[in-house]
Amino acid sequence: MKLVKLLANLGYGSRKQVAWMFREGRITDAGGEVLYADDRVAHADIRVDGEPLDPPQGLTLLLHKPTGYTCSTKDTGRLVYDLLPPRFRLRAPALSTVGRLDRDTSGLLLFTDDGQLLHRIISPKAALPKVYEATLAQPLRGDETALFASGTLMLESETTPLLPATLEVVAPTHARLTIVEGRYHQVRRMFAAVGNHVVALHRSRIGGLSLGDLPEGQWRPLDAADLTTLFG
Repeated sequence: MKLVKLLANLGYGSRKQVAWMFREGRITDAGGEVLYADDRVAHADIRVDGEPLDPPQGLTLLLHKPTGYTCSTKDTGRLVYDLLPPRFRLRAPALSTVGRLDRDTSGLLLFTDDGQLLHRIISPKAALPKVYEATLAQPLRGDETALFASGTLMLESETTPLLPATLEVVAPTHARLTIVEGRYHQVRRMFAAVGNHVVALHRSRIGGLSLGDLPEGQWRPLDAADLTTLFG
């Protein structure tokens, strides 16, 4: 792939803007030598304003999402993309969220520009467990663990019962819930179905992947070992 197209696809600008960047000497190799648009250089050896080039297509990110941010590119207000480098929103193919966390939910959120990987993660066949920490308005009444595990719980306005889910009681108003589905606002609706209300919700794990010590609002790229952990 020609360098102008490569940088444009990574979101550094339109092809015309990237061409100007080459003319201005802003694109160099790792040793600081100015590159030209028709040069052939390994991805890892390209620098833009002295900084390494963003990862190529096949990028997958993990974000520690704070509350108050929406998983959208078009809504008003604060968006999860505001927490990433602005050019990431311009990448082609697009960098998409893998599922969603609602505005008032914090925690582990994945992004990828790999359509096959996205579908592999969200596919019902994958049945990747997702772990949520829920702070509740009222103490748990005691029968929720058995009910959530039964595979018979029906959410309002739905005709298919939920798959079994695992509830761990951490404290009277703190529960850890593991689900293998991704229905709309599922965790909040599950607790609503038993007469409770979720005050705060945090996703701590997807598959074998956790946030680790990643600070809130920060992100990191995932490598092959991380993806193995995800599906492990």
